[in-house]
Amino acid sequence: MNVASLHVYPLKSGRAITLDEVAVTAWGLAGDRRYMVCDPQGVLVTQREVQALAQVSARVEQGRLTLEKEGEAAPITAVFDPDRRMVVRVWDDPLDASLTTPEVDAEISRWLGRDVRLVHADALSHRVCDPVWSGEGVETGFADGYPILVTTTGSLKALAEEAERRGGAGFGMDRFRPNIVIEDERPFADDFWEAIEIAGIRYDLVKPCTRCIMTTQDQMTGERGGPDPMPAMRHTRMSGDRRVAGVLFGWNAVPRAEGRVTVGDVVTVLSERPEGWPLRTR
Repeated sequence: MNVASLHVYPLKSGRAITLDEVAVTAWGLAGDRRYMVCDPQGVLVTQREVQALAQVSARVEQGRLTLEKEGEAAPITAVFDPDRRMVVRVWDDPLDASLTTPEVDAEISRWLGRDVRLVHADALSHRVCDPVWSGEGVETGFADGYPILVTTTGSLKALAEEAERRGGAGFGMDRFRPNIVIEDERPFADDFWEAIEIAGIRYDLVKPCTRCIMTTQDQMTGERGGPDPMPAMRHTRMSGDRRVAGVLFGWNAVPRAEGRVTVGDVVTVLSERPEGWPLRTR
């Protein structure tokens, strides 16, 4: 097995950047989900509510965030003031984030058609992952819950084939917004992995990833109505453990060291959960 591809999402719910190699930090892959759009009360805004976020690309250079959007001639460049802060929420988790200027907020609000704020999870921000799953002291930025999301090519192939058997169309891995994609022909082998190693770094696969309506959205436009993975997942990937309810694809992972990961790196399974993750049978 080896690393097939690497992806970061500097702006949460924005477009992916695909990389050949990237640093691994305690928070996850460097540059991943460090910026976020929220409402004026600090509540996360995603593609679920604002599909146009899928049309926004982000890059960071010399401490400046540059955003570009389909149909907009001029980019937005934002800097963030560590002394201007607000408490924001990612699902049930509060964290303190830095703010940009009102002018930048006004422009991105115009882009998205609603009043929003652009915020940054900086060095002063702290968000602790659920220790029941990750262990004590694990932090992340604006990721859904844990530092890294791992998927496999064999799982995607099996799910797409199930969708086609059910009369649907195929879809790409981009629908699942992973960080590390592993080349492995076995379907859902990751259900049995407890820990893996890549380039000397141990990753504990701590919790399966539940999936939502974003998997039905085109990741370049945000539009719904094209290939839909949900019927196949509901048929074959419904969790059988009440602690993690819903349909599953991929695993949340915690790196236990820092370093680098590169496309092509060998992936070694360090330990397994012999029974796998329980699924409902139909």
